[in-house]
Amino acid sequence: MISVAIIEDVKDIREPLFEFLSSQPEFLCEIKAESVEDFFLKSNNALPPDVILLDIGLPGLSGLGAIKLLKEKWIDVNIIMLTVFDDTEKIFQALRSGAVGYLVKNTPLMKIRDAIIESYKGGAPLSPEIARKVVRFFESPKSKIDSPLTEKEKQIVIRMVDGQSFKMIANELGNTLETIKSHTKNIYRKLYVNSKGEVIAKSLRGEI
Repeated sequence: MISVAIIEDVKDIREPLFEFLSSQPEFLCEIKAESVEDFFLKSNNALPPDVILLDIGLPGLSGLGAIKLLKEKWIDVNIIMLTVFDDTEKIFQALRSGAVGYLVKNTPLMKIRDAIIESYKGGAPLSPEIARKVVRFFESPKSKIDSPLTEKEKQIVIRMVDGQSFKMIANELGNTLETIKSHTKNIYRKLYVNSKGEVIAKSLRGEI
């Protein structure tokens, strides 16, 4: 069972989300907090969270400012930003600080559920509009990333971030599935990772 916590100051968002997640058999949702400070108080008597849904615009410490504190206390926690902010600066600040996902608040409840499970399994869930912004950033000539990857491997990573399967990547790049899998093995080796989710997370944090 996945332990999930919610940090959201708007009651009309926090309460329905808490009720929905609490009703899902995959989740144990013990904590709903209106601020980071409130969350730390409530977490003293609760199970360590596997996944935290974190707003940015909060009273007291902001969600962006809280990411490193949360990761220091629970090193393996998966933080998914759930916010109205969709500007590139905040997206990358969150991801580089340690968040693994970024969803906008109009995301349907079932999509939020799927995103929690995806992050728990090592993925990096993004709302479609956020994924497009990330892809455009990495495709931009202004993006200067000191990367061990070849241009072909970077193209594959971009499409991983965009949510494409290996078969879709092969079709789009005009390669066989086996060729893409071979490139992917090289990507894993160069980045010292073992899964697509880890590649995506590193990419989003600007570590590639």
